[in-house]
Amino acid sequence: MGEAAHRYDETLPLEYRTQESRLNILGFWIFLGAEVALFATLFATYLVLFQRTGSGPTAGELFEVKDVLIETLLLLTSSFTCGLAIFEMRRGRISGLIAWLLVTLLLGVGFITFEIREFIHYVHEGATMQTSAFLSSFFVLVGTHGAHVSVGIGWMILIIIQLLQRGFTPKTARKVFIVSLYWHFLDVVWIFIFTLVYLLGMVI
Repeated sequence: MGEAAHRYDETLPLEYRTQESRLNILGFWIFLGAEVALFATLFATYLVLFQRTGSGPTAGELFEVKDVLIETLLLLTSSFTCGLAIFEMRRGRISGLIAWLLVTLLLGVGFITFEIREFIHYVHEGATMQTSAFLSSFFVLVGTHGAHVSVGIGWMILIIIQLLQRGFTPKTARKVFIVSLYWHFLDVVWIFIFTLVYLLGMVI
């Protein structure tokens, strides 16, 4: 069993060449399924509480198109650069891989920076989690996504350090591929947030 787990298949991409790596990637897909359930619950809660604003501000009064578009542009662009990082990994170019991961990191940091500024602005406007059910569900949903992005940033930094220390191995390639799956998942979640939270809030 131990030999099978470490047996190489040279016909596959580096991150898939051992059974251990393939099982780890499969396990991460299962983990993402649990994350889908988490965010689906948060979205359902938000949509139920969306119009329960009490005496607090409504979504239309709070949300600003410019800031949301900047956040969206930063995160969706980071998904593209993360894809370029995987492309460079498949070509065996570690310098290109690290460069695109760093660009992805910077875009992610920019996204988090704008999101923190957005939250601070809302608090200054008197819109806090205690103001209404709508704002409680909003901060929990968007904040949970932001926390996931922050984890992804830290995770990517650790992987870059490992790449610099160990270079390309099936294990480091697997870690890069898994963190890219995580990052793309967060981008997909943001598309739903952008549509169901911000666009819907500005229209209704």
